[in-house]
Amino acid sequence: MSTEPETTENSGPAVPDTGAKDTEETADTAAGAGTGADGGAADAEAEDAGAGSTDGSGAGAGHDAGAGDTGAGAGAEEAGAGRDAGAGGTGAGAEAGSGGAGGTAEAGAGAGEGGDGAAGELSEAEAELLAQRIERERIERRKAEKKSPIEAGTKLSGKAADLLAAVRAVESGQKPPETVFSEPPAPRRPAPEPVRRPQPVPAGTAPGADAQAPSAESVAAVREVLAAGGAPESLAAQTAGALGDGAAPTLREDPWQLLRVPGVRPEQADTFARALLGPECAPDDERRGRAMTVWLLEQAALAGHTALEMPALTAALDRRGVPGAEEAVRGAIAEGDALVFQDALEEPGHPATPPAAAAEGGEEGEEERPVRVLVGLERYALAEESLADALARVVNSLPKDDAPARWEQAASGASGSAADLIRAVAGHALVLHTGGEAARAEPAALLAAARALGLRAVAACHAPDGRRRFAGLLGAAESAAGPVRSAEVEAPAAAPAGVPEVTAADAVVTVSGLLSGSEGPGRDADGALALDLLVVLDAPQLDVETAALLVESVPDGARLVLSGDPAVLWSAGPGRVFADLLAARVCPQVASRTPDPGPLGELVSGIGVGELHQVEAPGKELVIVPVRDAGEAVHRTVQLVMDSVPRALGIPAEQTVVITPGHGGAVGTRVLNSALKERLNPGPGRFGGFDPGDRIVWSPAPGRTVPGRVVKADAEGLHLSCAGAPVVVPRERVEQRVRHGWALTAHQAVGARWPAAVVVLPGDAVKALDRPWVYTAFGRADRHLSVVHGVEQALPRAVAEIPAKPRTTRLPLLLRTQMPTAA
Repeated sequence: MSTEPETTENSGPAVPDTGAKDTEETADTAAGAGTGADGGAADAEAEDAGAGSTDGSGAGAGHDAGAGDTGAGAGAEEAGAGRDAGAGGTGAGAEAGSGGAGGTAEAGAGAGEGGDGAAGELSEAEAELLAQRIERERIERRKAEKKSPIEAGTKLSGKAADLLAAVRAVESGQKPPETVFSEPPAPRRPAPEPVRRPQPVPAGTAPGADAQAPSAESVAAVREVLAAGGAPESLAAQTAGALGDGAAPTLREDPWQLLRVPGVRPEQADTFARALLGPECAPDDERRGRAMTVWLLEQAALAGHTALEMPALTAALDRRGVPGAEEAVRGAIAEGDALVFQDALEEPGHPATPPAAAAEGGEEGEEERPVRVLVGLERYALAEESLADALARVVNSLPKDDAPARWEQAASGASGSAADLIRAVAGHALVLHTGGEAARAEPAALLAAARALGLRAVAACHAPDGRRRFAGLLGAAESAAGPVRSAEVEAPAAAPAGVPEVTAADAVVTVSGLLSGSEGPGRDADGALALDLLVVLDAPQLDVETAALLVESVPDGARLVLSGDPAVLWSAGPGRVFADLLAARVCPQVASRTPDPGPLGELVSGIGVGELHQVEAPGKELVIVPVRDAGEAVHRTVQLVMDSVPRALGIPAEQTVVITPGHGGAVGTRVLNSALKERLNPGPGRFGGFDPGDRIVWSPAPGRTVPGRVVKADAEGLHLSCAGAPVVVPRERVEQRVRHGWALTAHQAVGARWPAAVVVLPGDAVKALDRPWVYTAFGRADRHLSVVHGVEQALPRAVAEIPAKPRTTRLPLLLRTQMPTAA
């Protein structure tokens, strides 16, 4: 499924019920979910943070969540890897499906047969341990057999023996027999893209960064505790990384702390606790209540919430079988695992009471304001507060006298919404700009004007393709505008000593590259970004943590412009920063009056307001291809990419993207990528299903995807070329970081555009459709859009009736209490 986080129902924010139906990809956009056969890191594709598989069954929290892209569902084949292995397992076992805390059926049978009639006398924990021990011994025997050397000619015959002998000859420096390679090799079918099993990654790691490896002693101690509780020992490194060097005693004292390991399910932690605690284990254990509270808040973050209302949280705890839900929440708050907030609600004519005033109780006799009680994790609460503080600092630090004559002269050279934007930026430090694809020319005109005034101006985009397209717009704007010259206007001041100038090459960057320092002007002596104006494109993709880090890096006296299309899918991570800022109305907002051109622009603009128009497409800009079932959908998709679009429009297959709601299902990205690889770059897939020349997307961090191609593979790992830069993905991380990239989810595609797009809507994708998903998917096409249509009336219904699902955040209140409302 995709990396998009699952969101709550339209009726109001709630915690997604991530029960046994959750899929392997429920945390693909965040930290990862589930445990795989090798216990490796989870598939961290945020960009896809939470919609479900295209078959629409089940409901779970998202990311590669994340997930179709708008909600989390789970297909039967996507279910947790340990499900086949027996109920209550803590993860998938090796090869035979073993490793669950409850043991596999095979291991259990072995225990029964080899128990010499003592099965009836064994306790449940002893039986589980015996089953695990038998299975581990079997696996070790198989590993030993695989490592045994095979002498050439002793176990092979015919062509295989001749080939092995030839290889030995080459290794020894001799010439192989010419007859061995005289026959042309038989054509080989491409290997299908491997199914990504949910695998845990250490908690608390920074996006895109690998966690510091725990000590060997800590891992060994944790492995012993896991074995005692019947959990897979392959989780030892991940558990030690998540809980720190004191992980072993922590687990013995509180077995439910295993839930802090990303991907471990509550039922798995319960089984682990029963094995360790025995009769002392009870559903009403306060340790269980605290751990479940934290786990549910983490699942809510995967769905986009930065906090949850108390009734929603206690209801979710009740569904998880936690007695005394309110007591459990209070216990988590008392232990510092969660924070509680009492936010005043606005009433007509009565603005919300600032938190400080509410805490002090206000004036005596003052009428009490209604409040809502929210509970959240500390990291997201601090991120929202830091973001609000940083925005207030940026607004208040702008010098009052900032050469308005020069800005007015720059605005007079622009027209329409571009001039409005320049004038708004001239007088304000924070400005919001909204519009579609064509409206990006207006921030380009602003950036060109600011650079002509001698300001250090930088634009940051979400994706490398967005950076490339905006750089072209900036070049055109600078050529058209030219430098601002006037005898009445003072020359621009030189940059302060020691502060680098912003060159044209540094003027357009990606957000991730700007924050990491790999792109852009760098930072000054105080650690702030060395710039005077920062324009952030694709602002709806900013999650609360990234936004806080970005705004905190803006220096005093600089201007900040956030620009984007509010109708596209929201960020893969928690929060909805751009939408919250628009709703709070704490700064000027400039809405573009530049519509997207052509039939595709008309179609997408209508979807944005909830109307699916029938548009005239004389140049074959739009084609609808009805299909009846999944097999026909795959066939017609491949036919469009390989034949119809290139023949009718001259757009090659390499410039066409396929967009589908999820990774799993009969018409998910895995199936479509396998079919397209067979036609476009067939090969055996020797390195994790990949071959040189494969089109891929690389996920350096949850919620981020970078397109690229496979160059080669060697002992170091998989060598990629992504956005013109070489990337080496270690062998053990290929399965979690790299996917084939002919077919994408809408969250993976957001921020980029292609000459042609084929959007696949199979019949089992109905539950994944809503207006932002359709708007985003249809808006990825520049010249041509083909819709493989199998959902009948569900498409117009999704556009007209299903808006973006709400997310619970505190940012609007924090903004209103710290910043004055904009006129």
